[in-house]
Amino acid sequence: MDENNTNEETVKGIVKRTVTMQGRPMTLVGEEIKVGMPAPDFKVTDNDMLPMKFSRSYKGKVTVINSVPSLDTPVCGLQTRRFNTEAEALGPDIGMLTISMDLPFAQKRWCGAAGVKALRTFSDYQKADFGKSWGVLIKELRLLARAVFIVDRDGLVKYVQLVPEVAKEPDYNEVLTALKALI
Repeated sequence: MDENNTNEETVKGIVKRTVTMQGRPMTLVGEEIKVGMPAPDFKVTDNDMLPMKFSRSYKGKVTVINSVPSLDTPVCGLQTRRFNTEAEALGPDIGMLTISMDLPFAQKRWCGAAGVKALRTFSDYQKADFGKSWGVLIKELRLLARAVFIVDRDGLVKYVQLVPEVAKEPDYNEVLTALKALI
């Protein structure tokens, strides 16, 4: 796990974190999530336009949270399909989800076309609640940065991978090694 994979700049005592999108620096909004922290709660919208509260829906489960800018882009599609395949092999005891700013209708259409059934997609389009509370909201674009988090059964963050260049894929082997250590 690479804990120093984003650029940080201290301005007037406030740490400004950035990632890049095609080489351009982008500012992240929200506190940085670190291993050992309690998982922040959040509300998002499912593909049927129903609200989902993380603490209620995934309590007591080991959960992998994928944060992506948009499912309708090649890298986000690859990442989500890859984790869907992993979710199929792991079974229903592991929560596997992808969160983006895509509208729920678009997510539902994309999942149907891509055959994604084992992983659940959620939209943060209304209030960016997930993006702000997990520190992955890209200020300039109002999209989510590419990141992977793992939360254990007790609700503690056990793994964080914030991908420094949003257009790159995460290190899948590193994520799966961390996940397998918890199950």
